[in-house]
Amino acid sequence: MGIFDFLSGEFIDVIHWTDDTRDTMVWRFEREGHEIKYGAKLTVREGQAAVFVHEGQLADVFTPGLYMLETNNMPVLTTLQHWDHGFKSPFKSEVYFVNTTRFSNLKWGTKNPIMCRDPEFGPVRIRAYGTYTVKVSDPALFLTEIVGTDGEFTMDEISFQIRNIIVQSFSRIVAGSGIPVLDMAANTADLGKLVATEISKVVAEYGLTIPEFYIENISLPEAVEAALDKRTSMGIVGNLDNYIKFNAAEAMGAENSAMAASMGAGMGAGIGMSMAQQTQAGPWGARPAPTAAVQTPPPPPPVEHVWHVAENGQTKGPYSKAEMGQMAAKGALKRESYVWTPGQDGWLKAEDVQELAQLFTIAPPPPPPGV
Repeated sequence: MGIFDFLSGEFIDVIHWTDDTRDTMVWRFEREGHEIKYGAKLTVREGQAAVFVHEGQLADVFTPGLYMLETNNMPVLTTLQHWDHGFKSPFKSEVYFVNTTRFSNLKWGTKNPIMCRDPEFGPVRIRAYGTYTVKVSDPALFLTEIVGTDGEFTMDEISFQIRNIIVQSFSRIVAGSGIPVLDMAANTADLGKLVATEISKVVAEYGLTIPEFYIENISLPEAVEAALDKRTSMGIVGNLDNYIKFNAAEAMGAENSAMAASMGAGMGAGIGMSMAQQTQAGPWGARPAPTAAVQTPPPPPPVEHVWHVAENGQTKGPYSKAEMGQMAAKGALKRESYVWTPGQDGWLKAEDVQELAQLFTIAPPPPPPGV
C-alpha cells in the first residue's frame, strides 16, 4: 500500500454546518478551492438542507441525513461531471447549507396610513402592525432566486422585501373586505388568514412560505378616536334634555342647601350675641351702651332660573332671563309660547309666568283694528 493510499483511507473529509446564530438562512461551506474529496461524509442536520452548485449550475439537494458523496447518491452532479464508476480524485463544487426552520417573531407594520371606505364613517385612514413567521420551503428555488452567490445570507436581507409584500396585500384585502372599522378588531383572525393566503402566493415564487401571520392591532387617527370617544360619551348620557334637567336640579339642590346653612349660621350668631349682651347687664338691669352696631349679613342672591321653550314639538334651551328678554324683543318669544323651568309644575304660557310676563309689558300691544 502506497503512502497516498494510506492517507486517503485515514483522513476522512467531513462536510457539515452547526448554526450558532438565530438569523442565518444560508451558509456556504468554506473550502479552499472548493475541493471536496470523493467519498466524503456529508452531515445534514434536522432543520437543514444542503445544496450543491457545480460550475454555476445547481446540482443535488440533500435533506437531513448522513451521506457518502459517491456517484450513486449524486445523480445530477455525476451527470454534470461525466464521471466513470472508478473516479477517485477530488472534485470542485460549492455547498450551501439552507436553514429550513421557522424564523419567528418577525415584525411588520404599515409605514403610512391605509385609505379604506367604511360603510358608517366614510373614507378613513387606518394603521396596523403585527408579527409573522417565515420558512424556506424550496431550498433550491430560494438559493436561485434570492441568495445567488452570497456566502452568508441572513433574515435581515429579505425581511424588508417581505414586509413590503405584507403591507401591499394587507392594504388590498382590507380595502376590499367591506368590514366596518369598528368590527375589524373582532375579525383580525379572519383577516390574518386572508392576508397570509395572499402573501403565500407571492413568496412561494421565492421558495418561501408564511406558516403564521398575526394582526396585533388596527388603529385609527387620533382625531377620529377622539370623536369616537365623544360619541360613546353621548351614548352613555342618553337623552340630553333629561341630562340637562338632572344637572340643573342637582345644582338647585346644592344652592338651597348652602342657603339654608348660611341662614342657620346667621341666626345662631344673632342668638349668641343677644345672650352675651343679657349676661353683661348690671344687677338692676342696666346695660352698657353698645360699642358697635351688629351688622346682619345680607341674604344670598336669588337663584336665576334657566328656561326651556317648546316649539314645533321640540325643546329648545336652556336660556337665561336676559336671553329670554332678547327673544321677546325680537318676537321669537311670544306671550302664548310654552315655557318650563326646574321646579315649575308642567309647561305654562309665558304670559302666565310672573317672572316672564313683565318682558311683554315693555312695549304696548298692537292697536285694535280700525282705530
